[in-house]
Amino acid sequence: MLYELIAVVRPGSLPEIKDIAKTAGMLVLQSGGVVRGFSNWGPFLLPRKTRIHQATHTKGHYFVMRFDSSGSAQSRLRSTLALDPRMVRFSVVKMGEKLEEVVGVSGRVRWKREEGESFAFYGTGSGFGGVGGVG
Repeated sequence: MLYELIAVVRPGSLPEIKDIAKTAGMLVLQSGGVVRGFSNWGPFLLPRKTRIHQATHTKGHYFVMRFDSSGSAQSRLRSTLALDPRMVRFSVVKMGEKLEEVVGVSGRVRWKREEGESFAFYGTGSGFGGVGGVG
């Protein structure tokens, strides 16, 4: 089954963010799954203040990982991320179950922006530079 993980990590050091992305990818691979790709969306202001792990967050670093795995592997990934104090939020969405539904889905997730639309950026996003072979 094809899943998409959208993760928000507390902003700060890029090595910390890379470590979480690498851990997520390794969990999928160790359970016999396949990582289709990572996309680094970079830092953004959160839509609202979020309190988790005894800290309040207003900013977060977003990344997306698309992967194929079993339901149990996806569940294990969710459990691991929920316990990580560096995580602000995450969501795992099932994108398809049958091959016909997911055959044309790439591993890269593009952030589309309509003309005239503005975003609440802070700082500049940089790539993961080698995490999971994506540069």
